[in-house]
Amino acid sequence: MTGFTPYLLLALAEWTCALLLLRLLRYPSGRCPEAESRALALLGEVLSPNEREQLESRGYLEISSPSVPCRVYRVPNRREMVWVYERDRAIMRLCLEPVQPLPDAEMVLIHKLMIEGNEEYLRLANRFAVTRAMSRYHQMDRPDS
Repeated sequence: MTGFTPYLLLALAEWTCALLLLRLLRYPSGRCPEAESRALALLGEVLSPNEREQLESRGYLEISSPSVPCRVYRVPNRREMVWVYERDRAIMRLCLEPVQPLPDAEMVLIHKLMIEGNEEYLRLANRFAVTRAMSRYHQMDRPDS
């Protein structure tokens, strides 16, 4: 029986590699449709109706700072940087990069919870400066709704 052990381990390793390769070919971005749908469902449960409508219609979610009265975080619904505004002017951009790929909806939820949780987000996120030209271009637009 011990003679079969190396062959069995080799076959198991080959099978595992084949499955991983198949998954990469099927989901080249590392994203799984089932995970995407579960993340969307979870986000739908956590967001208020107004937040869901804002995310769907505008493509971002605005989250007011719990500690700075005139600060707003604009969290996009896809993999982009979060813009930070104070007094309707962009002051910085932030990003978090997960260790493993996560669905976009899950990233929106992570941003929201970290910002609302006493802005622990600022300590962990990568910060990027906003130039004067970018600041003028990225003034907060206030839709008439």
